[in-house]
Amino acid sequence: MHHARRQILMDCFQVFDLILMVFSYGLATMLVLEESSGIHNFTQFVGMRVKIENFAVFTGIVIAWHFILLGFGLYRSKRLTSRWEEMWETTKATSVGSFVLYVAGITFQIRMIGLRFILTFWAIATLTTVLSRLGLRLSLHKIRRKGRNLRWMLIAGTNERAVEFAKTIELKPELGYRILGFVDDDWGGTPEFQKTGFKRVCDFNGFPQFLRTNVVDELVIALPMRSYYTQASEIAACCEEQGLALRHLSIFNPQRKPADLVDIDYSLITHYADSIAGIQMAIKRMLDVTVSLTTLIFFAPLMAGVALLIRFSSPGPVFFVQKRLGINKRRFNMYKFRTMVPDAEQKQAAIEHLNEASGSVFKIKDDPRVTPIGKFLRKTSIDELPQLFNVLIGDMSLVGPRPLPGRDYDRFDQDWQRRRFSVRPGITCLWQVKGRSSIGFDEWMKLDLNYIDQWSIWLDLEILIKTVPAVLRGSGAV
Repeated sequence: MHHARRQILMDCFQVFDLILMVFSYGLATMLVLEESSGIHNFTQFVGMRVKIENFAVFTGIVIAWHFILLGFGLYRSKRLTSRWEEMWETTKATSVGSFVLYVAGITFQIRMIGLRFILTFWAIATLTTVLSRLGLRLSLHKIRRKGRNLRWMLIAGTNERAVEFAKTIELKPELGYRILGFVDDDWGGTPEFQKTGFKRVCDFNGFPQFLRTNVVDELVIALPMRSYYTQASEIAACCEEQGLALRHLSIFNPQRKPADLVDIDYSLITHYADSIAGIQMAIKRMLDVTVSLTTLIFFAPLMAGVALLIRFSSPGPVFFVQKRLGINKRRFNMYKFRTMVPDAEQKQAAIEHLNEASGSVFKIKDDPRVTPIGKFLRKTSIDELPQLFNVLIGDMSLVGPRPLPGRDYDRFDQDWQRRRFSVRPGITCLWQVKGRSSIGFDEWMKLDLNYIDQWSIWLDLEILIKTVPAVLRGSGAV
């Protein structure tokens, strides 16, 4: 399960928490009103009249409940948090939420919200919320033991504490981590580290290059900060530049046993890949699925006709399938209608000197490899329609930085450009609606980062709306 699916799962869990809160409120209301109002069943409860102002107050309380749970960090990764700690954090969050509900009841003079009601609500909400988290934790543990929902971890430092931490991680497959290796220079403890069987993948100087060529989800800094401050700060700057999740292994309580290392204060310093996160991620994914599925159904006859034209107008397959780089540089198969001769990729080296695009990409306005049907498909962007299947399965989004082939990525010469891979790629983006091939490579990369930094659902909708006239004009298409 990659980053996007993990985020969608967490977004759904946020919605589920709100459902539990409403359920707890309703059940507490029924239990309290049973004695005072003679309400003995669900039908009578539903038939109660609710004042508009009370409904407005309750809506505000639900929103406040969400932000309280969010503020207590209940939607951060809990892979390295013990279940008891998670239960305690959950109990604190529901307690604060219940107190806010009690204060709201007093402030707005809601007679039903008294001390007995609040205690009943708190007990139900805490129990259901804690049980739901334990259930999710158990389910995720089973999934991770089967090799899914994995995150690739790199550790900076080869000291004893770093090694013990790595051993603990490997002994707990339910956490869903795989150790890529260690980053460190040679030092007095290197011979001892080499006996552990772990691999040192690079030194500090080679760290940036390792990030460029490998999938890394998290980096853990396990260096003594006083003596390795410079190296740690350089690693942090590199992670920030490329949009990588960065964590820091606490150096306190050194006497704790290795088996307890998984429960230490493993605090999140920064996470640069979360600009597209939260409940809006669920909305974004719902938009992706709804629009892509609807569009595929609507254009099914057109796509069938295009497939026949391609099949009978030139030899070769109907679809062009190419490996592209997705989130965190993971490779996936991207689908398009074939617009070139079958051996187009093999012929590219012979015409590299004709490249008209700046930077890493390869584009020619009158590419000799493009078929007559292909020119029309490219001009109208019909060749992009099969990418809707990539959106449905979660490799891509409707809106996001365009996925690039490995050839283009290998020619990146600036690390700041690589931050575009910290989010899911998309079918359309700011580059598409602002000129496409008429925009220089550096400006294209800046537009991608601008999209990541300023992302919102409204920006996605704006880009989707502007894509339609851009496609109709064929602006910048090659």
